[in-house]
Amino acid sequence: MAFEYFVVLAEMRTGSNLLESNLNAIEGIECHGELFNPVFIGTSGTEQYKGVTLAERDADPWTLLNAVRAGGVRRVGFRLFHNHDPRIWRHVLDDTACAKVILTRNPLDSYVSRKIAAATNQWRLGNVGHRRQTQVAFDAQEFEHLLTRLQGTQLEILHHLQTTGQSAYYIGYEDVNDLDVLNGLARWLGVGARLADLPRTYKKQNPEPIERKLTNPQDLAPGLAQIDRFDLSRTPNFEIRRGPMLDISVAGAKTPLLFLPMRGAPEEGVIRWLAALDGVDPGDLPRDFDHGRLAAWRRGNPGFRSFTVLRHPLRRAHDVFCRKVLSGQFEAVREHMTRLFGADLPQGRATLSVDEHRAAFTSFLRFAAASVSGQTGMQPWPTWASQAAVLDGFAKATVPDALLREETLAEDLAWIARRAGHENPPPYVPEQMTGSVTLEQILDDEVIALAGDAYRRDYEQFGFAPV
Repeated sequence: MAFEYFVVLAEMRTGSNLLESNLNAIEGIECHGELFNPVFIGTSGTEQYKGVTLAERDADPWTLLNAVRAGGVRRVGFRLFHNHDPRIWRHVLDDTACAKVILTRNPLDSYVSRKIAAATNQWRLGNVGHRRQTQVAFDAQEFEHLLTRLQGTQLEILHHLQTTGQSAYYIGYEDVNDLDVLNGLARWLGVGARLADLPRTYKKQNPEPIERKLTNPQDLAPGLAQIDRFDLSRTPNFEIRRGPMLDISVAGAKTPLLFLPMRGAPEEGVIRWLAALDGVDPGDLPRDFDHGRLAAWRRGNPGFRSFTVLRHPLRRAHDVFCRKVLSGQFEAVREHMTRLFGADLPQGRATLSVDEHRAAFTSFLRFAAASVSGQTGMQPWPTWASQAAVLDGFAKATVPDALLREETLAEDLAWIARRAGHENPPPYVPEQMTGSVTLEQILDDEVIALAGDAYRRDYEQFGFAPV
């Protein structure tokens, strides 16, 4: 497509000054510096640009953006870092008319370069005779924090490009002085001119090997060895992203409480308690929310509190198995269990011996693990999806004030009721677990391990013990 302007998405000490200088040497390209730096416009010390003052830009950044884009036939652009104006950051990521040039550099080189620049107060080098040299200390924890933030920013950019169907031009620090790469970038931007020779405005400031720039090079290897550079410890998550499921939310009749039910966890007992709190029937509680009705309810209930209830993943899976699978309600699940994992379930409501119950339940746990991991054609329903994924869905509309736990629910509900103005709330009456075979009768190491495989995300995020 034909771009109208461009942005260089970069970070400090990635070579963005050098890239800008080289781009500005191409006829038809004009890069205007860090237009949305919090403390200056374009270049350090500049507080007015294109007739727009720093105060005017901060009040309305579009004034400056429009002023830079207006008039002329040159392809205009600017440099943007993660800590620049977030309004412009969101805008350029969304704008398909804006070409995204993503500049990256080895994070360790950037880290050391930034520390040297801060120590010498030399952020650019035009004349090598004026170069200031020093050594700096490597701090493994400081570098890891930087690396985590850089990875987060790059993942944000990548995800946004993917979800909006856009592409970007990636250029590494080492390629900023590559004539062919620069001319390729000009072609990608839709500019006809090409560079015949490289400009030499800026010079590399610290060309020495990394060890010679450090006061403690002996700490480099041990420090880097402790950093999970490739995020190998991360548990991959292929579970589908869920919506907020506002239609199952239930509010107090008078008390400003909003219950976000976690399917497969305590639900009906909590709704009965919520109704008893205001002396009404459960059917009289406000429910069937959508975004508009929820917004209206929140406006009408200032100071409201919202909550959900978590259940241990193994107990939740067993309750769902007994209530929904053995009862015959989830026929599609039974079919998948039989076809993929060899479950032997009679038709209709199943009555099984302890051994048969255990065998069928392990098949359900294997099915749940495959479904949650995206390995079956059947996407996880909220009833057996991870509680972490359901909570992520809630957060798209409202973030619960409290994550209550089933094992302490009676005292937790009393606490939240007192926060809402009830000094003597009614007692919570737990729901009865269903099934002729209890979890304790079939519990062994294999069952525990299968639940851990299926719901590893819940165990890790919420700190559940194995049983």
